[in-house]
Amino acid sequence: MSPLTFHDREKEIEEITRILKSPPNLITFVYGPINSGKTELFQHLIKTLSKEYRAFYVNLRGVYVSKAEDLLTVLFNVEEKEYEFKEFLKVLIDYLPDKIPPIGIPTPKNFFKKFFEERGLDNAFKYLERLFVELSSEVTPILVLDELQVIGDLKVDDLLIYKLFNLFVRLTKELHSCHVFAVTSDSLFIEKIFNEAMLHGRCRYLLVDDFDYETTVEFLRKHGFDEDEIQLTWDYFGGKPVYLVEAVNNRDRLKELCESWLRLRKRQIKDALYDLNEDFRRSVLNVLSTFKENEIVPYEKITDELVWCVKNNILFLDPMHEILKPQSRLDLLAIRSILQD
Repeated sequence: MSPLTFHDREKEIEEITRILKSPPNLITFVYGPINSGKTELFQHLIKTLSKEYRAFYVNLRGVYVSKAEDLLTVLFNVEEKEYEFKEFLKVLIDYLPDKIPPIGIPTPKNFFKKFFEERGLDNAFKYLERLFVELSSEVTPILVLDELQVIGDLKVDDLLIYKLFNLFVRLTKELHSCHVFAVTSDSLFIEKIFNEAMLHGRCRYLLVDDFDYETTVEFLRKHGFDEDEIQLTWDYFGGKPVYLVEAVNNRDRLKELCESWLRLRKRQIKDALYDLNEDFRRSVLNVLSTFKENEIVPYEKITDELVWCVKNNILFLDPMHEILKPQSRLDLLAIRSILQD
């Protein structure tokens, strides 16, 4: 991992460390604006875990899941060699945390074949339950699912997400055998989870936000930025990690970079608005107009206009604090420029 892609996160690491030191009891939903560093945070944590932990990382980003078999292919990293269960368990226990590939849960070929041949998901989830229960007698298993919302609307007999939630509740609340972290950039998905009755008292929420001003200044100073460069970068990009990396990589043309990114983002939002019918566009602009003088605004209910703004990654909705804000400072500047036009 590039040293540019991970910085600080002391507060979040401290919170996750506190969770890991306690027996598994709740599902942890990790959420935040797009490109705020959630994936980088967990990849960093997995690499720095002590030998008492075994982390399994599944990334659903960019994956097309239309049926149960697709999910199985993503969930499991199939070992070509065939093992007996107890034999394979010892292999996993002997692995160092950084030796487990962050692309799925290692699974012997003979077990994986059974998932397809005999009641797929049911067998797979039973296997995972047994695997984590057995592992937990020797080490502390951690399961991280990134971009879980990908399967939010997928039906397999019933909504697949509910089958996963049942598995997560079993692993944490009932069996205390595995820490489960579900990571997402989709704040509407978190809003649905927040109101999901079956998860009440069974989950917690962890916000991984963009850097604050002090952390941004520290990051840029570490890379040699002077005060004027820091202020320019903050004014355009705020604390969005992905933009800060771009600023560091293009320091020799920083002003040009800032202005070009703003023009691009403004064009993208305007193009999306132009595709709307006139009445709905006016309603969306009324929502965006609340950011003419404010950077954060409260909301009371989820309207169609809000859903459109969030789905188009213009606004970020935080159900824990009942607030809305632009996905980035760049979005805020683009919104204000469009309103001014």
